[in-house]
Amino acid sequence: MDHSTHNKLVSFIWSIADDCLRDVFVRGKYRDVILPMFVLRRLDCLLEETKDKVTEEVRFQREDVGLTELDPEGLREASDYVFYNVSDWTLKKLVSTAANNRQILEENFKAYLNGFSENVKEIINRFDLRSQIRKMSQSDVLLDVLEKFTSPEINLSPHEITTPDGRKLPGLSNLGMGYVFEELIRRFNEENNEEAGEHFTPREVIHLMTHLVFLPIKDRLPPTLLGYDGACGSGGMLTESQNFLQDPNGEIAADTQVFLYGKEVNGETYAICKSDMMIKGNNPENIKFGSTLATDEFSDLKFDFMLENPPYGKSWKTSQKYIMDGKNVLDSRFEVKLKSFQGEWETIGAVPRSSDGQLLFLMDMVSKMKPLEQSPLGSRIASVHNGSALFTGDAGSGESNIRRYIIENDWLEAIIQLPQNMFYNTGISTYIYGIRKMCR
Repeated sequence: MDHSTHNKLVSFIWSIADDCLRDVFVRGKYRDVILPMFVLRRLDCLLEETKDKVTEEVRFQREDVGLTELDPEGLREASDYVFYNVSDWTLKKLVSTAANNRQILEENFKAYLNGFSENVKEIINRFDLRSQIRKMSQSDVLLDVLEKFTSPEINLSPHEITTPDGRKLPGLSNLGMGYVFEELIRRFNEENNEEAGEHFTPREVIHLMTHLVFLPIKDRLPPTLLGYDGACGSGGMLTESQNFLQDPNGEIAADTQVFLYGKEVNGETYAICKSDMMIKGNNPENIKFGSTLATDEFSDLKFDFMLENPPYGKSWKTSQKYIMDGKNVLDSRFEVKLKSFQGEWETIGAVPRSSDGQLLFLMDMVSKMKPLEQSPLGSRIASVHNGSALFTGDAGSGESNIRRYIIENDWLEAIIQLPQNMFYNTGISTYIYGIRKMCR
């Protein structure tokens, strides 16, 4: 998707808020309905081609086989995706059959949502879409919104379409879908003056991180790679790393299977990430919801590469009870082995002050590096931090222990200072830490 098409699509979707929702949602709340509707329409477009096959599979299971509970595997095969919808509805059908009764439209829309597979229902619930539908219905703009998103002037399908006046609209690739997603998020964040980098890492930063991680080993890549982001947000780092590796026209063009894992604590961005994984053919079950610091969902896994932009300058007190009991460290991710001044090895805490948890995210990644006996390439990490990770903490403090642990093990490959104003709504200095455990 070229830049002009991308901008037109973003502008069209953005205008829906002004056209339909001005009196329903305050400006800062447009995201509550625009983003989930964008996701929903994309899923709807993807399922349109196989709708008849899914309908036939439902009939076969219920009538020919006599199943009282539908078999998800058969429905996934019929839809050609890891998700499906067994209702009689599509968004276009909801619009074309809408009468002058908003209650009926609302009920039909809810029946459509209830027809989705469980993985999509979780996304719908995280977006709180049903309550947004009720609000739009009560304000009598629900049909207007559906008409906008199913307009022949907007193409959210992966295939080229022709408008009623004969113009060609290019299809929206999975990569293009991610770009539009992130541009919409960026616009909302700028309007709401949200925390810098909380939802969106600039594409240029991710490109630098992927180059730092993969180019030194591009000729030695194994057939399978596992990637991880413990603060995955909308999933941009994960999917961009996968695209950088597999793009047939890219610098690496690897014939490598890439499996992506991540965790996100914000319900809305978790829903965006999971839907993005689903749409792009990755396993959405590898994306977990909750605090990375409080619980380790991937304690049994080691990863080949990890990219992350953790929150910095944010308190981790809500997770403290899972990490510390008084002065005792409860989670081995946040302990390190270092030599004392007497030259004896000891296990000590690697826990920074409770007002800033960014180095805890770094230690979570360090704990998930592959041992060299398991993989000759070990693991590679690129993580974004602000300046405080460089200098806060006296000698012997948690911050100091973390830095000392990484440096004394000779894992620090680079610290790259980024230009100021790279992240939206802030001019603070930021740095990429390059960390690797590998044979030279």
